[in-house]
Amino acid sequence: MTNYKAPIRDIHFVRNEVFDYPAIWQSLSACEEATPDLVEAIVEAMATFCEDELAPLNQSGDAEGCTWAQEGVTTPVGFKEAYKAYAESGWAGLTSPEQYGGQALPPSMESILNEFAGSANWAWSMYPFLAKGARATILAHASQDLIDQYVPKMVAGQWTGTMCLTEAHCGTDLGMLRTKAEANADGSYAITGSKIFISSGDHDMVDNIVHIVIARLPDAPPGTKGISLFLVPKRLPGADDSLAENGVSCGSIEHKMGINANATCVINFDGATGFLLGELNRGLNCMFTFMNTARVGTAIQGIAHGELALQGATKYARERLQMRSLSGPKNPDGPADAIIVHPDVRRMLLTIKSLTEGNRLLAHYLSSFLDITKLSEDESERQRAEDLLALLTPIAKGFMTETGFECASHGVQVFGGHGYISEWGMEQNMRDARIAMIYEGTNGIQALDLLGRKVLASQGKLLGGFIQEVSTWCGVASESTIKAERLPALTAALAQWQTLTQEVGMKALQNPEEVGAASFDYLMYSGYVVLAYLWLRAAEVAETKLAEGSDESDFYTAKLETTRFYFDRILPRIQTLAATISVGADSLMAMDETRFVVGLELD
Repeated sequence: MTNYKAPIRDIHFVRNEVFDYPAIWQSLSACEEATPDLVEAIVEAMATFCEDELAPLNQSGDAEGCTWAQEGVTTPVGFKEAYKAYAESGWAGLTSPEQYGGQALPPSMESILNEFAGSANWAWSMYPFLAKGARATILAHASQDLIDQYVPKMVAGQWTGTMCLTEAHCGTDLGMLRTKAEANADGSYAITGSKIFISSGDHDMVDNIVHIVIARLPDAPPGTKGISLFLVPKRLPGADDSLAENGVSCGSIEHKMGINANATCVINFDGATGFLLGELNRGLNCMFTFMNTARVGTAIQGIAHGELALQGATKYARERLQMRSLSGPKNPDGPADAIIVHPDVRRMLLTIKSLTEGNRLLAHYLSSFLDITKLSEDESERQRAEDLLALLTPIAKGFMTETGFECASHGVQVFGGHGYISEWGMEQNMRDARIAMIYEGTNGIQALDLLGRKVLASQGKLLGGFIQEVSTWCGVASESTIKAERLPALTAALAQWQTLTQEVGMKALQNPEEVGAASFDYLMYSGYVVLAYLWLRAAEVAETKLAEGSDESDFYTAKLETTRFYFDRILPRIQTLAATISVGADSLMAMDETRFVVGLELD
């Protein structure tokens, strides 16, 4: 079993040294109280909570799972107590407005807590983190009366929340939903229908769960244009703080591949009282407040599983003795050498390290723009940040979860047969990681969103804005050796990215299927190039620190070595992706559906 340690030093490197968060916050009047000393103390406290309270419950929670009964869902032993400690410590209101009991810290602070808690115990972390998305949706779209009634309880951690979209016949295609909303005389609505795959949909850690539900009125337009959004509590609060049952029940919980300690529920609404959020028939627009929060959080899941794989596999590789090094014994007094000396094991470890630490760079690069969009008073700066967020969010969600799963798989492989055994934690890490590519919009949907809506529909404006950001940085004079050494590869990748975009756009004018055929590979190509840019920024900082005589030479040298590995061994993957993007849709779409399985009668 891996004893998780929060990567505090790397967090400070990424945020303070690479992206200069202190300078960003200095320019935002709402961040005046977020001093470096305060932030450092908060990060230390986050780490302690996650290491001491959450990590010890990770494997036991997976083994026990959740239990369903007619009365509701029971979480694994220790989960309720850990949640109580979380709420009492104020973590639920970390970035919430002070007027509702929150601490009003910058939004990007959530990214640190998400990673630490997610690495320590992803299944547990989903209970409070989905509540934050529900709360943000209420704050953005509810009436002031609803905000006053629900938000303070959620900020205090007394109530949690969920996102209720999926139905048995209706996953990504939300326009097919059947859940009904009928107007009541008092201005509320009666909500009737069933939702499936509702993460954290029912549990015993709080007295009330606030569901954010999409439904359709009887006279609503067909498809997505007729979707409305509602706040539907499990229990209705009364004036005296009493809670009354509200026709909301958990019909069952799923038995699934991973995140077993999180209750994935069928939630039934039987004429439950709900309250409109936003405007009628504009629910999908409002729902994106929740979805965008969830997508950034899910992207961080890729880091969480990569970090667990890196810590567990590195420790094991240093201790496990197998065979001798091809260049001669490295442990001559022992019966064999530690497997970390073998090139193939190093390939896996460095792949995990370069992708996980690179994804951490991307997460906090993204989060810096979130702070600006929420807190800056400069309209042009907000627009720039919003454009970058629009482009980078689908890349982050798709790329980081794909590579996070790859890292989890390498973690199993480094352990060999022991990786397949439950006691070491690697197989659970891989099982838990797999869902991230599916929920909050499958990665195929993220890819279509990126290429179709963000790049082509904006006529290259969003992509061009990001490439201009990178090109400006590339053009800044520097004494960095590694920047000079690796800049040609980055600039070539940027040029190729633009060329591929133009090629797909031209083909799509003749055949719209070209967008779908290219989109996933295009997303992955984009992710590798974005990480190359961020790794080079990190390496330039590390090289400067070493030149200044830093006493953390191992830390900074490792950054330079990882950057070189990334450029030599990971970035070249884009050439295969470029080939598959360029080849077009013909071979993908040519086969008739009857020929996928030939010679068998499929029921």
